[in-house]
Amino acid sequence: MTQEIKKVGVVGAGVMGAGIAAQVANAGVPVVLLDVVARDSSNRSAIAEGAVARLLKTDPAPFMSRAAAKLVTTGNVEDHLDLLGECGWIVEAVVERLDVKQALYAKIEGARKPGSVVSSNTSTIPLSALVAGLPESFARDFLITHFFNPPRYMRLLEIVRGPATRAEAVETVARFADVFLGKSVVYCKDRPGFVANRLGVYWLQRAVTEALDAGLEVEEVDAIVGRPMGIPKTGVFGLLDLVGLDLMPHVTASLAATLPKDDPFHAVDRPFPLVGRMIAEGYTGRKGKGGFYRINREAGKRKEAIDLVSGVYRPAREPQIEALEERRLASLLAHDSRHGRYAARVLVATLAYAASLVGEAADDVASIDEAMRLGYNWKYGPFELIDQLGGAWLRRALEADGAPIPRILRVADGRPFYRVEAGRRQELGLDGLYHDVARPEGALLLADLRLRAAPVMKNGSAALWDIGDGVACFEFTTKMNAIDPDALDLLMRTVHRVVADFRALVIYNEGTNFSAGANLGLAAFAANIAAWSEIENLVSLGQTVYRMLKYAPFPVVGAPSGLALGGGCEILLHCDAVQAHVETYMGLVEVGVGLIPGWGGCKEMLRRWSAPGRLPKGPMPPVAKVFETVSVATVAKSAAEAKELLFLRPTDGVTMNRYRLLADAKAKALSLVEGYKPPEPQSLSLPGPSGRFALDLAVAGFARLGKATPYDVVVCGALADVLSGGETDVTRPVDEDALLRLERENFMKLARDRRTLERIGHMLSTGKPLRN
Repeated sequence: MTQEIKKVGVVGAGVMGAGIAAQVANAGVPVVLLDVVARDSSNRSAIAEGAVARLLKTDPAPFMSRAAAKLVTTGNVEDHLDLLGECGWIVEAVVERLDVKQALYAKIEGARKPGSVVSSNTSTIPLSALVAGLPESFARDFLITHFFNPPRYMRLLEIVRGPATRAEAVETVARFADVFLGKSVVYCKDRPGFVANRLGVYWLQRAVTEALDAGLEVEEVDAIVGRPMGIPKTGVFGLLDLVGLDLMPHVTASLAATLPKDDPFHAVDRPFPLVGRMIAEGYTGRKGKGGFYRINREAGKRKEAIDLVSGVYRPAREPQIEALEERRLASLLAHDSRHGRYAARVLVATLAYAASLVGEAADDVASIDEAMRLGYNWKYGPFELIDQLGGAWLRRALEADGAPIPRILRVADGRPFYRVEAGRRQELGLDGLYHDVARPEGALLLADLRLRAAPVMKNGSAALWDIGDGVACFEFTTKMNAIDPDALDLLMRTVHRVVADFRALVIYNEGTNFSAGANLGLAAFAANIAAWSEIENLVSLGQTVYRMLKYAPFPVVGAPSGLALGGGCEILLHCDAVQAHVETYMGLVEVGVGLIPGWGGCKEMLRRWSAPGRLPKGPMPPVAKVFETVSVATVAKSAAEAKELLFLRPTDGVTMNRYRLLADAKAKALSLVEGYKPPEPQSLSLPGPSGRFALDLAVAGFARLGKATPYDVVVCGALADVLSGGETDVTRPVDEDALLRLERENFMKLARDRRTLERIGHMLSTGKPLRN
């Protein structure tokens, strides 16, 4: 039976320790953060206090809201060790020196309460060495919990247990890390580098050594070992710049010192004089003066890349690689060119090394795949890649090189590592049998449902699923989950279907982003051919469908994760409740493309900020607050911040673990079913022309200061007209129909302006707003 962790202690306020403490606080759990006594300050706890202060200034932010920082109690290990006696879990994150860690463990053992769990964040020192010579009572409660940096954003947590570790201790920490910290737990063996770093560092070293041997340029390598292999576009050299060049020598040295002499890692562990020189000159990557890439500010912020032979920077260039033209990984690997041969050498070696780790670093292929997806942001794990390419292909490639065949490849004997049987995804084990891929208890994923069921309805842009217990789930399926007429059409039909066959509706998907908003490409096309009626019909359709959701005779729960922008934010504003993943980034950002919210976003934000007690009385404060938020395209950088901005209500739920989002949203929807009544329509008291004048005056002031462009003034004027209620005054309440009409009219006025089309085109081609 697992214990409940009500407070956590972290010892070590460096980058990792402080980040772990911040994530605990993000979960709403009190945390104690200790470090050594500051010798050069009168404040003995200055190190821990300074760490929290730095966290509050760091971007991307480790804290999800400034309020979370108040849950961190700082101190030092000489004066405040007794605070650890209140903690159910104590994380050690101090310097990677065995003597320092063991001396600290002796102190912790005397301060902690019976049954509390102690873990180390180490990735280089074996657990057996960490507990050597320490009491058996300590060893029973000790394990390794290896977080990835930054702890808030990286979902992987590797857990290593020792032979003496209590099963309950492991279960307690794993459950807390899953539900409260949002981590996907991978159980690893007590081996150097565990899973992700052992394979990830080997992959990076292999890619760099092969690039040097082949005489390739950094841009060529990143284009090849990047998107074609399902790896982030940073590729290899971009990733090394992001991680920090100065970190890699320490990691590789640790692995070289601890891995067996026959490990393939030693073949790629060779010095790179260029890297040593770069580090010495301060070129440590993005945190330094640059790395393999840099921005030359003296040359007009020109992006430059380093020549791997001469070590001289030159302008970065788009690589011309014929082997990538077919856009298929198999074609790239088979291409008879130096680029194709390079890709094959790197991937064959990496996949073979991954296969050798089954039974060595982890017990199963699914754990290794999960570690690389979440620890290194690979789109596919290595065994998923092998299945795509064929295990027979990999075996033939290894045999051609005279390389050993890993045991799991021999066991597979050409069979896939994954299969679907009776609607369940299964993985191949070392025993030669297939086993169900385990999900954490309580997790619910559409990816699993698709294996055993068909959608209730679908078209090219969306689908409707039955997720059980009378709850339907609507998902967008377009690129970036952009909302187009087909998606809106199916959503309209969904309302009628739920009335007939279900009790509640959840709006959710498993894309990287919930929805980037309306399909701008369609809008641009329609504007270019002057199909204004089509654009106005789309605006009207969105308003109609979103109102149907709001006033449907059943509860509607939105379940976003990632970006929920523009129309994606507006659909959530019309839901009865939202169960948001903690990493939800919401905002009404239409002004960035020369438009205003047109699907009811203005009226819903006005309604929320007009609630009694929210702001000072009178019609102007809510209008000014919404204008302040929408006119600068404010995006909440977490679910907590979305609550502060009222994109989410205080009563909306937040889920830490992405795998649990759908289950939590379904539970929330079911909790609303009994006695459900749709909301009553609401009119608002708005200031009219006097309010519009005040807002216009404010924008004109920003324009004089150079903080608003000429077209910003025009767009904000249209927004001000909507938010102030048009030609009204405080004696005439404005109903929803009137506000939607104002949204529609001002949206269309802006859509007809060529400067809006310029903004849309620039956004589509560059991903950045145009300041015209």
